[in-house]
Amino acid sequence: MSDVKKLLEQNREWAANKLGEKPNFFNELSEQQAPKYFWIGCSDSRVPANQITGLMPGEVFVHRNVANVVSHVDLNCLSVMQFAVEVLKVEHIIVCGHYGCGGVNAALSNKQLGLIDSWLTNIKDVYIKHEEKFKTITDESERSDLMCELNVIQQAQNVCESTIVQDAWKRGQKLSVHGWCYSLKNGHIKDLEVSTSGPSKNHEIYQYER
Repeated sequence: MSDVKKLLEQNREWAANKLGEKPNFFNELSEQQAPKYFWIGCSDSRVPANQITGLMPGEVFVHRNVANVVSHVDLNCLSVMQFAVEVLKVEHIIVCGHYGCGGVNAALSNKQLGLIDSWLTNIKDVYIKHEEKFKTITDESERSDLMCELNVIQQAQNVCESTIVQDAWKRGQKLSVHGWCYSLKNGHIKDLEVSTSGPSKNHEIYQYER
């Protein structure tokens, strides 16, 4: 059996097991999608949003890219965010990075990798902004961990500065933004304590008027 056919076979087994556990599982799942959570995470396959938060399919709306970047010019991310906020009416946006992130580590290096280098400039800019914090850290693992956290904090701030989120807050929509970092070593999520439910943490230049 080829690798791809094996996946199809495992899909049939998974579906059969779900029906065995709950006969109406797929009927209920197909009728509605009403998640409270919008997850912006890394593409790394070791960080599946549903599993590490104990949520069922349909309970979290997900967007993933290399190193969980939220760029104001990324129409893919912004389109998913707009759908999550304006159509699904999620109550929480979670930016979740993870320690040991390959994208973050690549951004910390001077290696030229190709097209991905343009994407990683988003993270390099975060490093430049906080460069002083790294001058006394010589351990590469510590530098990486700090960069992963700072990257999440910046991307969560980018979410708050988006017109999508600001418009939601102006409408009085219940919406909070959070920044988390996941450890591959123990499976625990660290809350970086940057949660906010309004524009007060935005610089005044990002507090748009109509």
